[in-house]
Amino acid sequence: MKIVILGSGKMGMFLADTLCMEHDVALYARHPEKLRYCLNTRRFTKYEEIREFDPDLLINCVTIKNTLPVFREVLDYVGPQCILSDIASVKTGLPEFYAESGHRYVSTHPMFGPTFANLSDLSQNYAIIIKEGDPEAKEFFRSVYASLRLNIYDYSFVEHDETIAYSLSIPFVSTLAFTGVMKPQDAPGTTFKKHMAIARGLLSEDDYLLTEILFNPNSPKQIDLIVEKLQLLSEIIKKHDTARLLDYINQSRENIKNQKG
Repeated sequence: MKIVILGSGKMGMFLADTLCMEHDVALYARHPEKLRYCLNTRRFTKYEEIREFDPDLLINCVTIKNTLPVFREVLDYVGPQCILSDIASVKTGLPEFYAESGHRYVSTHPMFGPTFANLSDLSQNYAIIIKEGDPEAKEFFRSVYASLRLNIYDYSFVEHDETIAYSLSIPFVSTLAFTGVMKPQDAPGTTFKKHMAIARGLLSEDDYLLTEILFNPNSPKQIDLIVEKLQLLSEIIKKHDTARLLDYINQSRENIKNQKG
């Protein structure tokens, strides 16, 4: 298969490395220096080169704010048989674009960071495949992700964004609130240090990734739930209300027990 990958960031480079041994892969970036270290791939810096290559599959790996603009720019440079694909962490606007494009498509979300994940064993990491995509194209990505030993979930576009807001926005916001009250003080506590390890991992991620997740349209209602629970907990603690605090703690235990996965 002839595949073009748009964007030479961490995930674009990772997918190029993953696919280039079995497919004819080209990596596109506007600036040639960003293609300096890619191996076994063609290197494109102009859309005209994509037209000449005539790909079967185009994977859009640019940042979320540029995903739709770049798709619209490149659409005139791919043939009608080309399958369009994205790996965006938030799918807002993509269903409408795909419906208007006239192309077959597949939308996925590999939920790991190539910089910090253990790439030799991704069995503890996840990928989402959107249900609405082309069946053949979905099976292609299912095979690729399975070969990487990723745990694969199938969601609709709507289900994806709602789930991401729940599974990522809540821990992201909670961690940022935790780090927001940090001060230069030694804190000899095991729980504190475990939270610090999580915070360091989160803040080592790419700023664009954090922004994309938190700007998910479904994130605000999850944040409102956190604020509501914090206000309740603050009220209980200020009043030294032991009975309500025990109820809160027991309810938290139940929530964890009932959590799937």
